[in-house]
This record gives sequence, C-alpha cells and structure tokens, in this order.
Amino acid sequence: MKKTKTKIKKKGKVVKVKSFDSMTVSQVMEKEVQFVRLKTKGDVIASLLIEGFGAVPVVENGRQLAGIVSEHDLLAAIDDGHHLGAVSAKDIMTSNPYSVRSETTLGTLVHVLRASDLVRVPVVNKKEKLIGIIARRDVLRTYLATGGKREE
Repeated sequence: MKKTKTKIKKKGKVVKVKSFDSMTVSQVMEKEVQFVRLKTKGDVIASLLIEGFGAVPVVENGRQLAGIVSEHDLLAAIDDGHHLGAVSAKDIMTSNPYSVRSETTLGTLVHVLRASDLVRVPVVNKKEKLIGIIARRDVLRTYLATGGKREE
C-alpha cells in the first residue's frame, strides 16, 4: 500500500505530512503568543483570559519562561480572598510549567496532554525561551485536517 502525503494549509503555507503522528509542534503551534510579565496584575491577566485564552505564559529576562497563569490560578486567588488588582502573576502563577520543544511530534504531545490534563502548553527553545504555544484545539484541528492518518 502506497503512503500518500497530506497537505495541511496553515495561514497561507502548505505543509506536506505523512501522518498526524509525524507532524511536529512547530508545524501547528501559534507563534504570536500572548504573554505577561512577573509584575502583571491579576485583573489584567483575567481580562486576557476572558478574551479566549485559557492560560497565559509568564516570562522574565526577555522571553525566559517562568510560569503560567490559568483560569484555575485566578479563581484560587479569588477564593483565597485576594483582590485580583492586588496580586501579580508572580504571586499566583504555576512555576516551572510543562513545556515542549518545537521538534516534539504531535503523537508525543497527545500523550503529554492526556497525562497532564493541560489545555495549553508553552513551546520553548533550547534556552527555555518562549517561542510559541499549542492548545488541545490546535491538535484536534490538525488531526481532522490530516484525515486522522496515523502511523502504522
């Protein structure tokens, strides 16, 4: 049986792939990442999250990944009696979050997402600098676009 390559169109580019599993995070990730700094206040972060982001990476020293703030983190701060305008990302973030490299395959990423119950995962380079983000919906969209072709 001859293996055919599927063409995936991503923002004007056509990427040829053999299967969903062999595609890499770099082919699917969002490169224009909304992020915050350690001193960003919780109310500002909340306004970003209600615009459609489920979690936002926190960076320091350029784009060095320091943590991530999720809706859960914000709700925990509220539940603990904090006013979101009085807390910073540093106060409420999850430090040392899961992250992946751009060369990670989607097959591997699916396992990471399933095991960790994460919704969005920061993508970092070898120096741990933020270069993108990938969400479960990006993975599902790509799966459907490939016709569900999996490695044999």
